[in-house]
Amino acid sequence: MEQRALRRADLRVSAIGVGGATFGREIDADAAFAVLDRALERGITLIDTAEAYSAGRSEEIIGRWLAERRARGQVTLATKVGGALTARRVRESCEASLRRLGVEAVDLFQVHRWDPEVPLDETLGALDELVRAGKARAVGCSNYSAGQLAEALGRQGALGLARFASVQPVYNLADRSIEAELLPLCAAQGLGVISYSPLGAGFLTGKYRRGGPVPPGTRFDVVPAHQEIYFTEARFRVMEGLRALAEGAGVPMAHLALAWVLGRPGLTSVLVGARSPAHIDQAIAASAGLPPDLRAALDALG
Repeated sequence: MEQRALRRADLRVSAIGVGGATFGREIDADAAFAVLDRALERGITLIDTAEAYSAGRSEEIIGRWLAERRARGQVTLATKVGGALTARRVRESCEASLRRLGVEAVDLFQVHRWDPEVPLDETLGALDELVRAGKARAVGCSNYSAGQLAEALGRQGALGLARFASVQPVYNLADRSIEAELLPLCAAQGLGVISYSPLGAGFLTGKYRRGGPVPPGTRFDVVPAHQEIYFTEARFRVMEGLRALAEGAGVPMAHLALAWVLGRPGLTSVLVGARSPAHIDQAIAASAGLPPDLRAALDALG
C-alpha cells in the first residue's frame, strides 16, 4: 500500500485508511479487531476515529487493539474533538482520547466541525498547546468549508500557531462539492486531504431504491440522518447512473464507486468505514484503477 506524506507534518499516511465510525456502533470489538488486523496485514496504516464515535467506544476498541497487537509504532493514529471548541474543552477532550486509546500522543488531532460560537483564536491556540506539549504531532480539521479553512489558516499564520496539516471532507460520486474550492485551496496551501464516505454511507452500493423502503440494519436505518443528505433527486440520478455502468461492466457498484474516488487527484488518503475484512479487501481491489473510458463515464455522472 502506497504511503503518502502530509506535507505540513512529519507524517505519512496510507492511500487508504480505516475509519472507526463503525466500531462499537455497527460492529463489536471482535469484528473491529478482524478489520484492523486485515488492514495492517494489507499495508493500511492510517486509523482515524473520534470521541463522538459511539461515545468513545470506538477509541476504546482501537486502544485495546493497539495494546494487544503492540501495533502503535506501525500506524498513524488520528482522532477528533467535537462540540463546543473552547480551550478547556479541546484540552480535556484530548486527554480523554489519549486515555481511551492508551497512548501518550496521537499523530493527528482534528476538530470535528467548525464551531461558530467559540472564538476561532481560542480553539486554534488550544490546538497549538497540544502540539507544543507533545500530545499531538500535528493538527487538522474536518468538515470545514473552503472559506472556514482559509480563515483558520490565516489566523494560524498571523499568530504563529501550529498550522493545519490536513482537512477531512466527505467526497464521493454523489457529493463532489469539494472540487470547486476546497481541493484547489488545499493544493495551494500544501494541506493533505483525507476524504471519507467514498460510498456515501452505503448509498452508492445499490442497497437503496428511489421510493423504496430502507432495509433494516443498513447504515441509513441505523443513522436515519443520512437519508436527508442522500435521498435527493440529483443524487438518486447519480446512483442510478452508477448502477447502469456497473451492470454494463459486470462489476459491483461499490467497486466502481470506490475505484473512482481512489483514482481522483488531490486526495492524500481515502477512509473506508469497513465492517468486515472483506470490505478492506474490496477497497484494496478497487485501488487497482479503472479503464479510461469507464472513468470518463463516471466523471460525467456529476
